[in-house]
Amino acid sequence: MKKQDFFTSVYDVVRQIPPGRVTSYVAIARFLGSGKSARMVGWAMNASFAVDPPVPAQRVVNASGMLSGKFHFGPGDEMKNLLEAEGVKVENDQVCEFSQVFWNPAELLEEI
Repeated sequence: MKKQDFFTSVYDVVRQIPPGRVTSYVAIARFLGSGKSARMVGWAMNASFAVDPPVPAQRVVNASGMLSGKFHFGPGDEMKNLLEAEGVKVENDQVCEFSQVFWNPAELLEEI
């Protein structure tokens, strides 16, 4: 799969994450049949800020629930603020009750 096609598939998945829920880079990679490409999902998220329609990149965290991509949202706590505005509690850059707000695309979507 070409990088551009992979990024587009990642964006299609991320746009389906419901507000108030999060998923992980690896969950998206596995769903797309490329389980070892979690890093590439991260690259897609880094490139998503100029994509239209918008991609809710704040809803993608690492497999432990850490806001590992927060620096790409600019200075301050923008990623945290966006998540908390959706009802996701974050403390010390960690999603609280991660297992309860985790959204697994493999369980909820048909393959794109």
